[in-house]
Amino acid sequence: MCPSIQPQTTQHNNNNNNTSSINHIPQDIHHHHTQTVSHNQCFSTIIQPISAPVDTVWSIIRRFDNPQAYKHFLKSCDVIVGDGHDVGSVRKVHVVSGLPAESSMERLEILDDERHVMSFSVVGGDHRLKNYRSVTTLHSSPTCRGTTVVVESYVVDVPPDNTKEETCVFVETIVRCNLLSLKQIAQNLVHDK
Repeated sequence: MCPSIQPQTTQHNNNNNNTSSINHIPQDIHHHHTQTVSHNQCFSTIIQPISAPVDTVWSIIRRFDNPQAYKHFLKSCDVIVGDGHDVGSVRKVHVVSGLPAESSMERLEILDDERHVMSFSVVGGDHRLKNYRSVTTLHSSPTCRGTTVVVESYVVDVPPDNTKEETCVFVETIVRCNLLSLKQIAQNLVHDK
């Protein structure tokens, strides 16, 4: 791992526009990680460096139709609207047993192959993550050649019987596990070449 870029999380739980202060986000992409958060929502940004080129990491992330390739809490995915490659496509993902959910309906909001930006929002399903929206951007490290900096931010409603802190801890655990899995898969792809 590049010593100058470490995995990190920044929580934003106040009631105004929250802008990540993370300096690994290029200015022209920064607006994707800026959220308006209401009093009953939480927002966080997670950064994961990966020792693999952006194109390798992007080839995994951009597959809206195959999130289970690196999101191991998902067992399957069916695209039910669109083709999974165009904004507006909707997928139904099925969650592995043992989690407090069975399925989630998710709409592709952004898929920008040039700037390496992907965003989806939860539009239904059997779970407690209401009004969840995630944005993931990929950037080449300015200091470590061949390293991708993955920045994932989200905003989500806090369920009625939970605190903001509990909600953030739950969501961040899932996101962090997904990003660690992505890291391992991308680095293995590079190693196997």
